[in-house]
Amino acid sequence: MDDRTPRQVLERLISAKGDSYGAISKMIGRNPAYIQQFIKRGTPRKLDEADRHILARYFGVDEASLMEGFKEKSYNNPVKRPPPTALAVVQRLSIGASAGGGALNVDEHSSGAIAFDPKWLRSFGVSADNLSIIQVSGESMAPTLTDGDDIMVNRADGTDRLRDGIYVLRLDGALMVKRVAVMPRQKGRALSISSDNPHYPNWPDIDPALIDIVGRVVWAGRRMN
Repeated sequence: MDDRTPRQVLERLISAKGDSYGAISKMIGRNPAYIQQFIKRGTPRKLDEADRHILARYFGVDEASLMEGFKEKSYNNPVKRPPPTALAVVQRLSIGASAGGGALNVDEHSSGAIAFDPKWLRSFGVSADNLSIIQVSGESMAPTLTDGDDIMVNRADGTDRLRDGIYVLRLDGALMVKRVAVMPRQKGRALSISSDNPHYPNWPDIDPALIDIVGRVVWAGRRMN
């Protein structure tokens, strides 16, 4: 049976890669004799967690194989790793959704794309095919959203599924990002369109027919200065 201790595993890895003990010691920020002493003299008794993490990533092995008390069997068999997950691409549009005075930018051409883990997107209940990323313009939704924030808009979540939340919408021809609340009334329903910033106007009772819902905001990101 091909059992090897962490010292034997590391010695074999270094030899197979053609590295020196000193070079590996330097890579993990140790004195030049550190790895040789670990392998040949047994000091230190075990590798620090941070050292194991760096070495495992460098050699492409399971970190557990460098842990004290672990004996690796069938060393010649490569560590099986799951195939990388294909990323879902979401288009980033050059259009700006105003969170201020309602300025309209009709340039809706793609200005690039951002890739996401599809499993992460599914946790939002969304599909990349129905998503767009646009930029917030203005401060009327501050502090929730601020000027320059990127927002992910689910275009499949529109008028037919309208409920309370933050939406990108068109009102009087202007593209905006606002907080929407559904207000029941005797005949049909009305919408409340509001800004999170109290210094900006609200529309507390507006006919849904006057609003074109583009999609629901499901995620936001911002650059940290």
